[in-house]
Amino acid sequence: MAEVAAGITSDAVNPDISVLRGVNGLARHAPRVVDRVVEAASGYGLVAVVLLLALCCWWRPARRAGDAPAAVAGVAWAALAAGIAVLLDIPVRVLVQRPRPWVEHDGLDVLAHGGGRYSFASGQAAAVAAVAVGLFMVNRRFGAVALLVALAEGFAQVYTGSHYPTDAAGGFALGAATALLLAPPALALLTALTARLARTRAAFLVRSPGSDRPPTPSARRSGCATARRTRTSPPDARSPRPALRPRDGTPASRAEGGIPSPRRTSRLLHGVTGLSH
Repeated sequence: MAEVAAGITSDAVNPDISVLRGVNGLARHAPRVVDRVVEAASGYGLVAVVLLLALCCWWRPARRAGDAPAAVAGVAWAALAAGIAVLLDIPVRVLVQRPRPWVEHDGLDVLAHGGGRYSFASGQAAAVAAVAVGLFMVNRRFGAVALLVALAEGFAQVYTGSHYPTDAAGGFALGAATALLLAPPALALLTALTARLARTRAAFLVRSPGSDRPPTPSARRSGCATARRTRTSPPDARSPRPALRPRDGTPASRAEGGIPSPRRTSRLLHGVTGLSH
């Protein structure tokens, strides 16, 4: 009895275990259909959802982006980062060797017993987080939806009793770090590949066929009309006008100030002399 009381006391003190028991306790009162749905989602159901989001992001916004090769490379990296995160999770589990929650704690309603002996970190959470971060770098809308799916994955892992909350948090950190830290070299290589692919017959995989169409005739006419109005528009009234130069070569400053030129003065004197004679 003393050992059981000590275990209950330690569970109440440890927030990781108390959150586990609180979330997993919801499974006791939920309908069996809900338990089956959450169990399927906690496996690789939500991983398939984020991969479907990546496919939709590639098909619409990535191929229609201004720099389509870079955007398509970003979506490809999101999927590759998920696989790399799952592979990196294997040595992490062997190094930490944290047992599953049901091994050390009684009274849990365990819905999923698979997934190996060790629980830290969650491989599914790492994969979903890697895809979410990778998509967020390409398109914020798809990335935000994928981040919500990642949070749902972490909740499902704790709900089924197969992982601690810190296992899901560790998976999120592993997936995000994989997608961010390895992104520069991976994107440089993938962008070069997609740019080369865009110049082949498989260019539709990189760029949407309608994204590089020439402008329509109406757009051309509107552009020509705009250019014509620009050429024929009157000059700004505030801009200074060039000074007019007299025909006899007199500088503009003298003509404006009323001072006659020497040539004109001699002509006037010659005319006056002729009239006097």
